[in-house]
Amino acid sequence: MSKNIFARIAAGEVPAKIVYEDDRAVAFRDINPQAPVHVLVIPRKEIARIGEARQDDTALLGHLLWVAAEVARREGIANTGYRLVINNGPHAGESVPHLHIHVLGGRAMGWPPG
Repeated sequence: MSKNIFARIAAGEVPAKIVYEDDRAVAFRDINPQAPVHVLVIPRKEIARIGEARQDDTALLGHLLWVAAEVARREGIANTGYRLVINNGPHAGESVPHLHIHVLGGRAMGWPPG
């Protein structure tokens, strides 16, 4: 996989507004927010999309969900509610081939999405 923008952010090569990071994940503000709070949670490991995650990525995937919940707590949206979105492939709206979880909140969300 070539180094896309998210891999470069995870490596510290491209600046981003980081809101959380550890040895396995980075969370940063989306540059085109779709809600008052819109943060992307990515693994440092390059996984193109959720559909390409392997069984040995299970612990990492769980950690990414924990990070998303921690971001929601830190951003003050945990009690009012938030949405987590993972796009898989172009028909789902995936624009960067690096697994990422959108944490969206700060306003009421409609249903169905999309």
